[in-house]
Amino acid sequence: MSIVSTSNTRDRILDSLQGILVSVGYSAVTLDAVAREAQVSKGGLLYHFPSKAALMNGLVQRLVELAEAEFEEAREGDEGVVRVFLRTSLPQSPEERELYWALIAALRSHEELEEEAVQHVQYLFAHWRELLHEELTDPVLAEIILRAGDGLYMAAIAGLSQPDPELTQKMIDRLVEESDLVRRPR
Repeated sequence: MSIVSTSNTRDRILDSLQGILVSVGYSAVTLDAVAREAQVSKGGLLYHFPSKAALMNGLVQRLVELAEAEFEEAREGDEGVVRVFLRTSLPQSPEERELYWALIAALRSHEELEEEAVQHVQYLFAHWRELLHEELTDPVLAEIILRAGDGLYMAAIAGLSQPDPELTQKMIDRLVEESDLVRRPR
């Protein structure tokens, strides 16, 4: 999932939150720190996000919007769900890896997050599962692909040792080959 930055105030605030999460971590996120980083007054920040929970929810909502574009690409594009899912199962940059690690840490705490943010993240994982099961006639293979992709992603964002890139590509290629045998016609 690529990370997008834009220049309007709301997005600038979210960009600043994202920057703090990536560079320092969730524990450094305060309304004052985000306002300072975004170069807006605290009142300006509060106009858009009345609490730290609302701020985090705004970031999660932004990530859901980016994921929706990936879902559409998976459903409508020539690659198909399996290929898009596996391609996006590896963080595209160190910043993306750090962002998702910090976000997961924040979600685990549940202290300052709206239930809506937790539900959004759960939706992202559940929706990939639905798409894989819709595309493949073999539910076992769909689950294997889901768990392999989730495992690749979680290992990458947690900083765990990664298999050789060539081996990872061979694993992905094998899963794609197997999925092509049971892919529903479009």
